[in-house]
Amino acid sequence: MKIALHGRPIEYAKQHYIQVLFHELNKMGARLRISESFKKHLEEQLCKEIPCEYTFSCYHELGDTDLMLSIGGDGTLLETITLVRHTNIPILGINLGRLGFLATLPKEKIAEGLRAIAQGRYTIEERTMLRLDSNLNLFGDLNFALNECTISKRDTASMIIVHAYLDGEYLNSYWADGLIVATPTGSTAYSISVGGPVVFPHSRNFIISPISPHNLNVRPLVIHDECVLSFEVEGRNNNFLVSLDSRFRTVDSNVKLSVRKSDFNARLVRLEGDNFLRTLREKLNWGADSRN
Repeated sequence: MKIALHGRPIEYAKQHYIQVLFHELNKMGARLRISESFKKHLEEQLCKEIPCEYTFSCYHELGDTDLMLSIGGDGTLLETITLVRHTNIPILGINLGRLGFLATLPKEKIAEGLRAIAQGRYTIEERTMLRLDSNLNLFGDLNFALNECTISKRDTASMIIVHAYLDGEYLNSYWADGLIVATPTGSTAYSISVGGPVVFPHSRNFIISPISPHNLNVRPLVIHDECVLSFEVEGRNNNFLVSLDSRFRTVDSNVKLSVRKSDFNARLVRLEGDNFLRTLREKLNWGADSRN
């Protein structure tokens, strides 16, 4: 099996799990390719050379890879998606971080999880992504996101006004600190923290959630993901932030933005026995009540 690895620097207390990971991959007879940055981090931290077929820095070099392992937390997995892009390589997130909502394999179960992969006891979930288009080349060819696109004010007390259009028709002018357009996957990320609904991963929707709106009658809105949203922004301060997951750019009021469904999906590995409801209960304490 051809397996690629990507991650961020590993805390000293968690380096034992990396040893377990490579031991299990060796037992599987996996042919490894490791991202250049991750291999450098590993060799500096473990003080030894990490053997692999080759290193890579972009999706062109992933070739016939069967599986990508994202080693870290949810932020690492979002970064891994920018490496995989449209190649259809499935991603398994190994959680060395805190919450691990997307990186679902706990560090204590690395060996068990890799054995399940070797035995084919897993499914692949197709997760809708969104794409941002603009009159400016804001994010180059990384103009996609798994969780959300956010338009927000910078470090100022003044709110901004986001004029929103749905398939070319005027939707609303949001007087707020900002606006989030989230995918179903992103419904449990930034969007939920501003009062957005929890949406099941395969719901084929986008969620529009204002950040601290000035109008009490403005609430999050769920739309079909075949819709195209477009935005114009204004405010006292002429500079605003536009972000895609963890990547952001500063723009001014001349920017024109539109958000639509990406033409490719993220493919996340779901191990046997794992499901969305279980993740909600265990990671977000959804429905937790002493009476239940």
